[in-house]
Order: sequence, then C-alpha cells, then structure tokens
Amino acid sequence: MKKFWSVAWRVLLSILGVIVLIVGGYILYLILQYSRIEDNQILRAEGKAIAGSPRMNTPYTVVTQNLGFGAYTPDFTFFMDGGTQSWGNSKESVETCINEGAMTVKSLNPDFILFQEVDLDSDRSYHTDQATMLREAFPGMASVCAVNYHSAFLAYPFTQPHGSSNSSLLTFSRYGISSALRRSLPISEGVSKFLDLDRCYSVQRIPVEGGGELVLYNIHASAYGGSAEIRTAQMSMLFSDMQSEYEKGNWCVCGGDFNHDFTGTSTKDLNGGGEVDFGWAQPFPEDLLPFGIRRATDYDDGVKPTCRNCDIPYEEGNFVIIVDGFLISENVEVTSVRNVVTGFAYSDHNPVVMQFILK
Repeated sequence: MKKFWSVAWRVLLSILGVIVLIVGGYILYLILQYSRIEDNQILRAEGKAIAGSPRMNTPYTVVTQNLGFGAYTPDFTFFMDGGTQSWGNSKESVETCINEGAMTVKSLNPDFILFQEVDLDSDRSYHTDQATMLREAFPGMASVCAVNYHSAFLAYPFTQPHGSSNSSLLTFSRYGISSALRRSLPISEGVSKFLDLDRCYSVQRIPVEGGGELVLYNIHASAYGGSAEIRTAQMSMLFSDMQSEYEKGNWCVCGGDFNHDFTGTSTKDLNGGGEVDFGWAQPFPEDLLPFGIRRATDYDDGVKPTCRNCDIPYEEGNFVIIVDGFLISENVEVTSVRNVVTGFAYSDHNPVVMQFILK
C-alpha cells in the first residue's frame, strides 16, 4: 500500500509539474510576444480619391461604423461581455456581416467613412481580409488603415480560444488624403494590457480648397482594459490634439467608438430610466472638453442606440446604449446627425451619419 501511495504521489506531482510548466510557458509566451506600435507612426493612404478638395460652405456626409469584426449576428454573444462565443459563427457568416455593413454604409452616400474593428488576419474571423473586402466595396475613395489590436494567441475561453488577432481602424475619403498618422493612446500597464493591445486613433489630413485642412480622426477607445485614469488620459490626449488643430485654423471631425455613454444619459434614456452599470459604460467626460471642441448630439429623430451589450442574444428590450458618435470643432456646422437603426443585424453597433459644413 505504501508503494502504491508513493507512486500515486509521484504521478500527481508529475501532472502538477506539467501543468505549472504549461501555464508558466504560456505566460512567458504572452510576455515575450507583447509589443506596442510606436507612437506617431506614419500611415500610407491607398487607392485614389475621385474628388478634388472639399470646400467651405458645402455639405458633406460622414459615417462611423464599428463592424465588430464581422461576428455579431443578432444571436451572437461575446465571452468578454458575459456571453459564450469568441469567434464568428462561420467564415461565410463573417463575410456576410461585413458585406451587409458595407452596403448599409454605402446607402448613406458618405463622403467620408470611419470603420472600427476591421480584421486583417485573425483567428476569430477565420482570417478574412476585411480591409480588402471594404476597399473593393468603396472604389473611388482613398483609404488609410491603422492597426489598433494585435495579440498573441489568447487561450481563453478554453472551449474555443480567441486565438491571435490583427485588427484595425479603416478610414475612407472621396477627397485626397495628403498625409496620415497613427497616435498611440495610453493603456493600462497591468495584466489587462493583454486584452487592450495598441489602442489608438488615426489622423487623416485632407487639404481644403483655399487653404487649411480638414483633419479627420478615427478612434476606438478602451473598454475592457480601461480604468477611470486610462479613460481620462485617452480622452484628454484626443481633445488636446483636436484643440491644437482648431487653433491653427483647421477643421476637425472625429468619429468612432468612444466606449463611453456618449450623451451621458443614454443608459437611462434607452433603458427605462433605471440605473444600469456594465462597468465600461461610463458617462462621456464632458467636463474635459476644451474650448472649441464639442459633441454632435442634437439628433434629428431622437435618441436611438448605437450599441448593445452582448451577454445575451439581441431582442428589443435588451440593454442598449449610445457609444458611437462625432466630435467637431466650432468651425464645423452640423446640419444633421442621426443614429441609424439596423436591429443590430450585422454588428453589435449601429452606424451614425452626420452632415456638416466647413465654416
């Protein structure tokens, strides 16, 4: 019997040793693979814009749309939101969602488009090159791609590991882009940095007829890895950048997924007036907005959601919120802004469309 227990303990210790070795090796792998793209990376515009230069006192249309890497059909639930899934339903489903998103945005006849969560080569989206798909959908527009999420192989959830990811912000313009820059946002330095890799915003410069530039920003701010300090630091950096451009006499339009309650009250306005707290859905820091920069929230047809929480399949009455929208400088006149209701058919986000004039 003693011999039996001696062997049993040796086997148990050997198994524990293997587990420790595997876990320790994986943690070491994550640490060694971790890297951030350097700030102020110069980006290259691809494609040829068919239009010349935008003009003052002429109406233009811009759309922002988070495509959710093509995964979010209405029944999709995401593991980091409390759901169960980590990949899109299938390669065909992912491609369908990206195409439906492109067609919805195209129907809004935009001059400028700001896409977020566009996968380039990710396990979760079956390695579909979504940037190429979108460029094919919008010929005659220049585009700029900025990588904002690239991760080593994430082994969780265990039933279907999220895998490796390479995702981006993708910006389109009917008008020529003279230069573009990628700005690295502050992120957590703790363990959560492995879930919040390389948050950034891209800056596209578009010469305006008669002088000056339309400075177009595309942003996807932190959600899961963002503390109050990180959220403040990210927004403060963006606001300061925009104010500097405004003070130079340029026109600023920033759109994207801010991962804040963009109006400050949409969690109540859209969910029966009750207190709802999903942690990431914090009020937009209106008090940090500097002189000359404001939100475009005077909606044409009332307050409508741009995002759903993905802990359960979508149906009307689930938790929804406004996190997507536009910031503009005071020399940009907004003539129309609305959140487009899609029923979250192809993404967990709805598009926002804004018409504006350069004053």
